[in-house]
Amino acid sequence: MTKIIRIGVDTSKHVFQLHGVDAVEEPALRKKLRRRDVVRFFAKLEPSKVGLEACGAAHYWARELRRLGHEPFLLPPQYVKPYVKRGKNDQADAEAICEAMSRPTMRFVPMKSAEEQAALMLAGTRDGLVRRRTQLANTIRGYAAEFGLTAAKGVAHIEPLLVRIAGDTSFPELAKELFAIYGQEYAQLNQQLKHIQARLMAWHRGNELSLRLAEIPTVGPMGASLTVMKVSDPRHFRSGRDFSAWLGLTPKDHSTAGKARMGVITRAGDEALRSILVVGATAAIRQARLGRGNPSPWLLDLVRRKPPKLAAVALANKTARIMWKLMISGQRFNPLHEAATRKGRSAPLHGGYAARPLLTPCSQREIQS
Repeated sequence: MTKIIRIGVDTSKHVFQLHGVDAVEEPALRKKLRRRDVVRFFAKLEPSKVGLEACGAAHYWARELRRLGHEPFLLPPQYVKPYVKRGKNDQADAEAICEAMSRPTMRFVPMKSAEEQAALMLAGTRDGLVRRRTQLANTIRGYAAEFGLTAAKGVAHIEPLLVRIAGDTSFPELAKELFAIYGQEYAQLNQQLKHIQARLMAWHRGNELSLRLAEIPTVGPMGASLTVMKVSDPRHFRSGRDFSAWLGLTPKDHSTAGKARMGVITRAGDEALRSILVVGATAAIRQARLGRGNPSPWLLDLVRRKPPKLAAVALANKTARIMWKLMISGQRFNPLHEAATRKGRSAPLHGGYAARPLLTPCSQREIQS
C-alpha cells in the first residue's frame, strides 16, 4: 500500500469521514469510521499528518492522535471552506481539509492541553454564571415592576428588593412564594460565582505570565488570566499587529487599485478577550477625562481628538500589542519606557532588554514531506 502522508478528517457527532493522499498526490484512503473505531484504526496506521477542523472535541482528538504517533494539524473552518468543491457532504469536507492543510500559507490553530482546556472551562463557567445571574436579576425586576416595586440599577439592589417584596402585605401570597424561589436561586448563583471567582484568582496568582500581564494598565487580573488561557503559544503570531488582528481590533481592509480604504474593526477574532480589553480601555479613558490617574500624553491627545469609543478601541489595540511583546520577551511592563522612547532615548525595562526573538512565519510550515 502506498504510504499515506496527509489525511483530512471531517468529524461529526458519530461519524468520521477520512480522505487520505499519498506522496504522489493520489487518493489513497477514503473511509468512514464510527466514533468508537477511530482510535483502533489510527493505532494500526503508520505515522501520518492528520488535519482536523478546529471544532468541538478537536483538541481532544488531536491529543489522541499525537499519543498514537501521528502529527495532527487543526485548521480554522473558515480557511477550509474555500476548498470545498460543489456540493456539501462529509466526503467533500474531508477532501477539502486534506487539500487546505497542504497549502504553504495555511494558518493552524495551536493544540491545547487538557490543563489549558480546564482553565478555559473555569473562565467559561464564570461567564455563564454571570449571564444567568443577570438574566435572573432582570426577571425579578420585571415581575416586581408589575406590582409597582422598582429598584436602582445594579445587582447590589436585588436582595433589598426581595426583602421589600417579602414584607409587603399588598403582594399576593402566590407572587411572594414565586419571588422566594427566585431569591433562593439568586443567592445560590451568588455563592457559586464567589467560589469560581476565588478559584480564578488563585489560578491567576499561581501563573507568572498572568501576573506580569496584569501590571499593564487597563488589563487587570481577568484580562490577564483570559489572555494566558486562550493564547497557548504567543509565537504563533509574527507580530503584535497579528495578535491584535486575531482579536478583531484592526480595521477592515477594502483597498483596491492602489487606494487604501479602511473601515471599522473586523470583530473577527475572540469576542470575550476583545470585549474585556475594550471595557478596560473604556474605564481608563473615563478616568482620564475626569482628570484622574496618570494617563500617558498619547492617550490624552487621542481623547481630545477622537470620540470616546474610537479612543477605547485604539487603546485596546495598543494594549494588545504590548501584551504580545511582554509574552514574547519575558519582560515586565515599565510605564516609563513609552515616555522615554517618545523623547528619543531608550529606557531599559525591568530585568533588562531581551534579544528580539527570531520568529518563523506560520506560512513557512512544511506540510508535505
